Amino acid sequence: MLCDSPKVPFLAQGIEPDTDKVCATFAVLGAPYGVPYGPALLHCDASNAPDRVRERSFRYGRQITHYDFDLQGTLFGDTDATCVDCGNLPGTLDVARNAAAVTAAVASLLERGAIPIVLGGDDSIPALCVRSFAEHGPVNVLQFDAHLDFRDEINGERHGYSSPIRRIREMPFVNRIVQVGLRGSGSARASDVDDALRSGNVLVPADVVHDEGIAAVTRHLTDDAPWFVTVDIDGLDPAIAPGVVAPLPGGLSFHQTRGILRHLCAHARLAGIDIVEYHPALDVREMTALTIVRLLTNVIGTSARRLAQ
Repeated sequence: MLCDSPKVPFLAQGIEPDTDKVCATFAVLGAPYGVPYGPALLHCDASNAPDRVRERSFRYGRQITHYDFDLQGTLFGDTDATCVDCGNLPGTLDVARNAAAVTAAVASLLERGAIPIVLGGDDSIPALCVRSFAEHGPVNVLQFDAHLDFRDEINGERHGYSSPIRRIREMPFVNRIVQVGLRGSGSARASDVDDALRSGNVLVPADVVHDEGIAAVTRHLTDDAPWFVTVDIDGLDPAIAPGVVAPLPGGLSFHQTRGILRHLCAHARLAGIDIVEYHPALDVREMTALTIVRLLTNVIGTSARRLAQ
């Protein structure tokens, strides 16, 4: 699938706008889409997120051969891992067409043997990404989010940003779902929480991580199947990720989030990752973009080292 080439590639790496021609360990894909709950919400600032993250990453791309203390070495270390940027999927006002494009593009990257890194977009994106694993399952899902995202529908819309985890749970090739960072209130009702628990989802509220440490999450990250990770950036504390529509105090710290991701990438298999619900216009000194870039460099570097073992 042909994408629009990025003006500034992620981490200043190579560009390959055709997902069917990717030959790399990691492939970045922009999915600047969303599913609105009404015509007035057809455009949202999250569509600008992929390019803002790329721009913020450029500095680290120029330092890719420098020592990174998070990784105790350079980004790729002594591995042969590579990363390319496919750019953004073309944007249209056809919601169904956009959704199909995300699934097809991620499936194309999986066929090429690449680990997809998808930059959304709103929180409808995760279900579209996971759907791509229908021929590559089974797969587990780890979600970072302040909210449950388990509504069946809102205003008749079943594929919006309040429903991705319920849609994912309905996919027969999905095994475990672990949801971390939950706090406060949102669209979820008591019945939605009951449904999520009955379906087998593991819910780890932010308070539990604060009280028990990241082991409250990592003990659930088994290596029985690869893991797709979805990061709704509001799962993190607004002190490090202010650029969100629904900021809530008490979110996960950078140290906690990075620790969970590094544990998964070092001890299990990463199937792919998305970053969603970043709204650049709400950011403060690009702190959210910087947080995203640093999390992704840790994911890439740790995964590259595990793959080389």
